[in-house]
This record gives sequence, structure tokens and C-alpha cells, in this order.
Amino acid sequence: MKKETWRELTIGTINLNAGNSVVNLTGTWRSGRKPEFRPEHCIHCFFCWLYCPHFAIKVEGEKIAGINYDYCTGCGLCAEECPTKEKAIVMVPEEIKLAERRK
Repeated sequence: MKKETWRELTIGTINLNAGNSVVNLTGTWRSGRKPEFRPEHCIHCFFCWLYCPHFAIKVEGEKIAGINYDYCTGCGLCAEECPTKEKAIVMVPEEIKLAERRK
């Protein structure tokens, strides 16, 4: 049996479907905590939006409108960067629901 050389191997580790994070929701990565938006404390400084690595902060018009949990991984950067004394975003526990066993 002849071994394949690098020239015969199929392409690997290359994302041929650019922009696939729109399809692959990263919110399923959360493990036990999620941010909770408290609009009454928000000064709309956009620090949470700026520092969120997953673009999970919702913006409507020129104001922060909440969190898109489809993309939020629960990293907590948004809550950490909130500059107000009474935080507009706080991390809260999240119940993790495991997938049901396949039959």
C-alpha cells in the first residue's frame, strides 16, 4: 500500500465557508453563566459592544438593546467593561440543559 504524500491529501484546516459563524451559533458554548442586561443602569457608552468578541450585544438606533444569546458565549467581558457603579450587565447563573439521549 502506497502512502499519500502531502500533494495527494485533501485540504484540511481551511475554512472554505467564510462567514460561517452566522450559521454556527456560538451561544451553545456557554457553560453555566450568562450576562443579564439591566437597561435602567445603561448609559449607552458602548464599551460592552466594543469588547464583545462575538458581536452578541444588540444595538437598536444609537442605544444598547440587549444581548443576542445565540452568539453569546458567557465570557463576561461585557459585564467586566461596564463602567457604571450599578452595572448594566451582570453575570448570572444559567441552567444547562443537556441534550436528550438519542434512541
